[in-house]
Amino acid sequence: MKKYILTILCFSAGLMACKKDFISLTPEDQTSGATFFKTQEQFTQAITAAYQPLRRVFAIDYLMAEMRSDNTFYDFYPSDRGNGLVYRENIDNFRDDQSNSIIYDMWAGAYDGISKSNIVLGRIEGLNFPDDFKNNIIGQAKFLRAFYYFRLVRYYGGVPLYLKEVTTTENAFLPRAAKEAVYETIIADVKDAILKLAAPATFPQPGNATKGAAEALLAEVYMTQQKYADAEPLLKDITKMGYALLPDYASVFNPANKNSRESIFEVQYQQGNQGQQSNFIYLFLPHSAHTTPLTGLDYNNINIGGWNMPTNDMINAYEEGDKRLDASIAVAEGSIDATGSWAPESIKSIVNYHAPAGKTGKPFIKKYLHAHTNVNNTDDNWPVYRYADILLLLAECLNEQPGKSSEALAYVNQVRVPRSGLTAVTATDPALLRNIIAHERRIELAFENHRWFDLVRTGQAVPVMTAHGVAMKQQYGFLNSNAYLVNNNRLIYSLPFSEMQVNSQLTPNNPGY
Repeated sequence: MKKYILTILCFSAGLMACKKDFISLTPEDQTSGATFFKTQEQFTQAITAAYQPLRRVFAIDYLMAEMRSDNTFYDFYPSDRGNGLVYRENIDNFRDDQSNSIIYDMWAGAYDGISKSNIVLGRIEGLNFPDDFKNNIIGQAKFLRAFYYFRLVRYYGGVPLYLKEVTTTENAFLPRAAKEAVYETIIADVKDAILKLAAPATFPQPGNATKGAAEALLAEVYMTQQKYADAEPLLKDITKMGYALLPDYASVFNPANKNSRESIFEVQYQQGNQGQQSNFIYLFLPHSAHTTPLTGLDYNNINIGGWNMPTNDMINAYEEGDKRLDASIAVAEGSIDATGSWAPESIKSIVNYHAPAGKTGKPFIKKYLHAHTNVNNTDDNWPVYRYADILLLLAECLNEQPGKSSEALAYVNQVRVPRSGLTAVTATDPALLRNIIAHERRIELAFENHRWFDLVRTGQAVPVMTAHGVAMKQQYGFLNSNAYLVNNNRLIYSLPFSEMQVNSQLTPNNPGY
């Protein structure tokens, strides 16, 4: 590998020594970077490309956020102990290390999005486009760059800040910036995006970032920093933009209601042969060799499913009569087949479920189970910011400020009643209401990758996950004694080992790894 890299460098140096007019040549029979970024249509295509890495990020975000929490676990498959499975299990068990491929995939996906955003921002400078078009493109690019960096800083701490297109080896390898500097960059980007983007004009929305999405992002940044007074006006402004809760909770996740009035920002997917499909349900089904009884389509793949499955603690967290339970979780009922493996036979309601004799029921996430045409190819978008999320963040934000708990209560009940079928809460004591809000966020936003960030933000990650680990090791004998050894070092992940090998300025690693 070193010899290969040396050869490439020597070849590159030879090219640099050639005549300037030779190295300035661009292909005349195809599009290139030198000829592409000229028209509004081309910049529209370029900003669309900057959204594409969101699919790569959210293909594994459930592992690093939802499965890291007490909401979900995995369906243990002892016959396969390959790295692909073990790496995922170790994320859940807090046994991940710097060589885990999952933490590299997140890093690479986020920086791919940052790179594409930087290219758009750099190439549009100085071009003579109408102000509204130019502002919209810049606003979207800055929103996306900030969004990717917000994922990175919460997962890894301080990271290199690439704010311009990388064109030379000199600016390809940067040292880590301090966490505070990363947050300053995120805030500056989102503030500019808010100024340049418009609020949603119609519903359903086209799916691109809007002023509402930018304000939601900045508010979450401020909440993470516990700057409640800064977050409050942003969250309240979102409530004036025409967003609203859909009457039926389950309908929020139906692909027929993509980018609805409740949606503030979603990662866009489209089933079909365009390569833009989602496949969440195939990941989240119980581990099985076939899927026909669950999806209506047979996907004969021995490695399908088994991830992000609701824990008993999550199921028991729902209050009796909460309609969101049946909308969020179902049971795959099955039995042991002739090969000795569990095979699904039907789907049952989770409400008051008790497995009959000879059957085993395995809970799975129902939110993303919808009709589709081709196996492993679904139309579901991934919800990032929903209006319910904003209302509950606003309630939390108000409750953490002196004298505002009574005002916070109304926003909690706006989410809780009437969709859940539960009665309104009345507590105004800040400590009691804090727990109520945390509970509502866990239930309302279950399986949408919020729980881990909520635990970290509120300082509850270590005690909650330590207690959860004790319970899990009592329930599952296959868990190693070193699982769930949670401390403050484990609130962020290791830097990827492969990146530290390439960029020596990334060392030392995060403490504890």
